[in-house]
Amino acid sequence: MELVFATNNQHKLRELQQILGQQFNLLSLNDIGCLEDIPEESPTIEENSMDKAVYVFDKYAKNCFADDTGLEVEALDGRPGVISARYAGEEKNMDNNIDKVLHELENKENKKARFKTVISLILDGKKYQFEGIINGQIIKEKRGIGGFGYDPVFMPEGYNITFAEMSANDKNKISHRGLAVHKLVEFLKTNI
Repeated sequence: MELVFATNNQHKLRELQQILGQQFNLLSLNDIGCLEDIPEESPTIEENSMDKAVYVFDKYAKNCFADDTGLEVEALDGRPGVISARYAGEEKNMDNNIDKVLHELENKENKKARFKTVISLILDGKKYQFEGIINGQIIKEKRGIGGFGYDPVFMPEGYNITFAEMSANDKNKISHRGLAVHKLVEFLKTNI
Protein backbone atom coordinates (compact mmCIF):
# COMPACT_ATOMS: atom_id res chain seq x y z
CA MET A 1 0.00 0.00 0.00
CA GLU A 2 1.23 3.48 -0.88
CA LEU A 3 1.19 6.04 1.91
CA VAL A 4 2.62 9.53 2.11
CA PHE A 5 4.48 10.37 5.31
CA ALA A 6 4.20 14.15 5.62
CA THR A 7 7.86 14.83 6.32
CA ASN A 8 11.15 15.65 4.67
CA ASN A 9 13.06 14.76 7.83
CA GLN A 10 15.31 11.93 6.63
CA HIS A 11 15.90 10.66 10.19
CA LYS A 12 12.16 10.24 10.77
CA LEU A 13 11.61 8.76 7.31
CA ARG A 14 14.36 6.17 7.78
CA GLU A 15 13.15 5.31 11.29
CA LEU A 16 9.55 4.90 10.13
CA GLN A 17 10.49 2.80 7.10
CA GLN A 18 12.44 0.45 9.42
CA ILE A 19 9.40 0.11 11.67
CA LEU A 20 6.87 -0.31 8.85
CA GLY A 21 8.95 -2.80 6.89
CA GLN A 22 8.18 -3.71 3.29
CA GLN A 23 4.40 -4.00 3.60
CA PHE A 24 3.96 -0.30 2.82
CA ASN A 25 5.48 1.89 0.13
CA LEU A 26 6.33 4.99 2.12
CA LEU A 27 6.59 8.25 0.19
CA SER A 28 8.03 11.50 1.52
CA LEU A 29 6.85 15.03 0.78
CA ASN A 30 9.69 15.30 -1.77
CA ASP A 31 8.43 12.16 -3.51
CA ILE A 32 5.05 13.78 -4.20
CA GLY A 33 6.51 17.16 -5.16
CA CYS A 34 5.55 18.96 -1.96
CA LEU A 35 8.52 21.26 -1.47
CA GLU A 36 6.91 23.95 0.67
CA ASP A 37 7.11 24.05 4.46
CA ILE A 38 3.83 22.91 5.96
CA PRO A 39 2.76 25.37 8.68
CA GLU A 40 3.00 24.11 12.27
CA GLU A 41 1.12 26.77 14.19
CA SER A 42 -1.31 24.88 16.41
CA PRO A 43 -0.93 24.94 20.20
CA THR A 44 -0.95 21.15 20.69
CA ILE A 45 0.91 18.14 19.32
CA GLU A 46 -2.42 16.53 18.35
CA GLU A 47 -3.57 19.53 16.30
CA ASN A 48 -0.18 20.07 14.62
CA SER A 49 -0.12 16.44 13.55
CA MET A 50 -3.63 16.60 12.08
CA ASP A 51 -3.01 19.97 10.40
CA LYS A 52 -0.06 18.51 8.48
CA ALA A 53 -2.03 15.44 7.35
CA VAL A 54 -5.01 17.56 6.26
CA TYR A 55 -2.71 19.88 4.30
CA VAL A 56 -1.22 17.00 2.29
CA PHE A 57 -4.53 15.22 1.75
CA ASP A 58 -6.33 18.38 0.64
CA LYS A 59 -3.56 19.55 -1.70
CA TYR A 60 -2.31 16.24 -3.14
CA ALA A 61 -5.32 13.91 -2.71
CA LYS A 62 -3.17 11.09 -1.32
CA ASN A 63 -3.68 8.85 1.69
CA CYS A 64 -1.22 10.14 4.20
CA PHE A 65 -0.11 10.37 7.76
CA ALA A 66 1.79 12.99 9.68
CA ASP A 67 3.36 12.95 13.08
CA ASP A 68 4.25 15.50 15.64
CA THR A 69 6.45 14.78 18.61
CA GLY A 70 7.31 16.69 21.70
CA LEU A 71 9.55 16.29 24.70
CA GLU A 72 7.56 17.15 27.81
CA VAL A 73 9.65 17.86 30.91
CA GLU A 74 7.72 17.75 34.18
CA ALA A 75 9.78 20.40 36.03
CA LEU A 76 9.43 22.76 33.05
CA ASP A 77 5.61 22.57 33.08
CA GLY A 78 5.60 20.32 30.01
CA ARG A 79 8.00 22.42 27.95
CA PRO A 80 9.38 22.28 25.34
CA GLY A 81 6.32 20.27 24.21
CA VAL A 82 4.83 21.35 20.90
CA ILE A 83 7.80 23.65 20.18
CA SER A 84 10.47 20.99 20.86
CA ALA A 85 12.14 21.37 17.44
CA ARG A 86 12.46 25.15 17.76
CA TYR A 87 12.78 25.52 21.52
CA ALA A 88 15.98 27.58 21.32
CA GLY A 89 15.01 29.39 18.11
CA GLU A 90 13.53 29.11 14.64
CA GLU A 91 16.76 27.68 13.19
CA LYS A 92 15.83 24.34 14.84
CA ASN A 93 19.36 23.67 16.11
CA MET A 94 19.12 20.55 18.28
CA ASP A 95 22.37 21.20 20.15
CA ASN A 96 21.01 24.61 21.19
CA ASN A 97 17.65 23.04 22.13
CA ILE A 98 19.36 20.43 24.31
CA ASP A 99 21.59 23.06 25.92
CA LYS A 100 18.54 25.19 26.76
CA VAL A 101 16.74 22.27 28.42
CA LEU A 102 19.85 21.28 30.38
CA HIS A 103 20.36 24.88 31.50
CA GLU A 104 16.74 25.19 32.65
CA LEU A 105 17.03 21.94 34.63
CA GLU A 106 20.38 22.78 36.30
CA ASN A 107 18.90 23.64 39.72
CA LYS A 108 15.91 21.30 39.60
CA GLU A 109 15.79 17.92 41.32
CA ASN A 110 12.95 16.57 39.20
CA LYS A 111 14.31 15.38 35.85
CA LYS A 112 11.22 13.37 34.82
CA ALA A 113 10.30 13.71 31.18
CA ARG A 114 8.37 11.94 28.47
CA PHE A 115 8.36 11.83 24.72
CA LYS A 116 4.94 11.97 23.10
CA THR A 117 4.22 11.25 19.45
CA VAL A 118 0.83 11.66 17.81
CA ILE A 119 0.29 10.25 14.32
CA SER A 120 -2.66 11.53 12.31
CA LEU A 121 -3.82 9.35 9.44
CA ILE A 122 -6.17 10.35 6.67
CA LEU A 123 -7.34 7.30 4.78
CA ASP A 124 -9.94 7.72 2.06
CA GLY A 125 -10.97 11.01 3.66
CA LYS A 126 -11.46 9.61 7.19
CA LYS A 127 -9.31 10.89 10.08
CA TYR A 128 -7.64 8.80 12.78
CA GLN A 129 -5.06 9.49 15.49
CA PHE A 130 -2.59 7.23 17.29
CA GLU A 131 -0.51 8.18 20.34
CA GLY A 132 2.73 6.82 21.74
CA ILE A 133 4.30 7.90 25.04
CA ILE A 134 7.58 6.82 26.65
CA ASN A 135 8.47 8.00 30.14
CA GLY A 136 11.99 8.62 31.31
CA GLN A 137 14.29 11.34 32.55
CA ILE A 138 16.70 13.95 31.33
CA ILE A 139 20.33 13.26 32.21
CA LYS A 140 22.89 15.99 32.93
CA GLU A 141 25.01 15.64 29.77
CA LYS A 142 24.80 14.21 26.28
CA ARG A 143 25.64 10.54 25.82
CA GLY A 144 25.68 8.49 22.62
CA ILE A 145 25.87 9.25 18.92
CA GLY A 146 22.76 7.52 17.56
CA GLY A 147 19.26 8.80 17.12
CA PHE A 148 18.45 12.48 16.73
CA GLY A 149 16.84 15.37 18.54
CA TYR A 150 16.89 15.08 22.33
CA ASP A 151 17.96 11.40 22.22
CA PRO A 152 21.44 12.03 23.76
CA VAL A 153 19.90 13.37 27.01
CA PHE A 154 16.77 11.19 27.30
CA MET A 155 17.04 7.97 29.30
CA PRO A 156 13.88 5.84 29.08
CA GLU A 157 12.40 4.36 32.25
CA GLY A 158 13.93 1.00 33.11
CA TYR A 159 17.16 1.62 31.16
CA ASN A 160 20.57 3.01 32.10
CA ILE A 161 21.41 4.21 28.59
CA THR A 162 20.02 7.05 26.49
CA PHE A 163 18.11 6.68 23.24
CA ALA A 164 21.29 7.87 21.49
CA GLU A 165 23.22 4.92 22.97
CA MET A 166 20.69 2.32 21.73
CA SER A 167 20.68 0.61 18.38
CA ALA A 168 17.98 1.89 16.03
CA ASN A 169 16.26 -1.49 16.29
CA ASP A 170 16.18 -1.46 20.10
CA LYS A 171 14.99 2.15 20.21
CA ASN A 172 12.20 1.46 17.69
CA LYS A 173 10.84 -1.34 19.90
CA ILE A 174 10.20 0.99 22.86
CA SER A 175 10.13 4.55 21.53
CA HIS A 176 7.17 6.90 21.52
CA ARG A 177 7.24 6.94 17.72
CA GLY A 178 7.57 3.16 17.60
CA LEU A 179 4.53 2.75 19.87
CA ALA A 180 2.42 5.16 17.80
CA VAL A 181 3.54 3.54 14.53
CA HIS A 182 2.70 0.09 15.93
CA LYS A 183 -0.85 1.31 16.59
CA LEU A 184 -0.98 2.77 13.06
CA VAL A 185 0.25 -0.49 11.49
CA GLU A 186 -2.20 -2.62 13.49
CA PHE A 187 -5.02 -0.33 12.38
CA LEU A 188 -3.96 -0.51 8.72
CA LYS A 189 -3.66 -4.31 8.82
CA THR A 190 -7.16 -4.75 10.23
CA ASN A 191 -8.89 -2.06 8.18
CA ILE A 192 -7.49 -2.54 4.67
